[in-house]
Amino acid sequence: MNFRKKLPTPGNLGVPLTPMIDVVFLLLCFFVTSQIFAQWETEIDIALPTAATGDMPQRLPGEVIINVLADGTAVVNGQTLDDAALRAMMDRLVQLFPGQPVLLRADKSTAYEHVVRVLDTCRQADIWNISFATLAPGS
Repeated sequence: MNFRKKLPTPGNLGVPLTPMIDVVFLLLCFFVTSQIFAQWETEIDIALPTAATGDMPQRLPGEVIINVLADGTAVVNGQTLDDAALRAMMDRLVQLFPGQPVLLRADKSTAYEHVVRVLDTCRQADIWNISFATLAPGS
């Protein structure tokens, strides 16, 4: 005695394309928007100094970019910060993400004292992973 019913087998067991297209589209939107945010920091008008021995480092995820303009103002994420605001941001950064990498982009006409001031602010906040942005000769 066979009490089991035979289930009808569907004719076509293909891959459902609609959910896959939705996922690929969402991934595409995510990467396009994240690339736009990554380019905002490099679009600030800063003429970087050149260095013959500089290598193009791999951008680290979550890297904070501090732009120091020629007049000494610090710009982070499109916001102009004074020394106190920069220090507060760096302190929060170290609290949340110890060992966070920081990229310092200073204009080549920026006075050395402004760069040292930003470096000192980073050091006071216990940030040790600092890189300097330069251009290769002829760029």
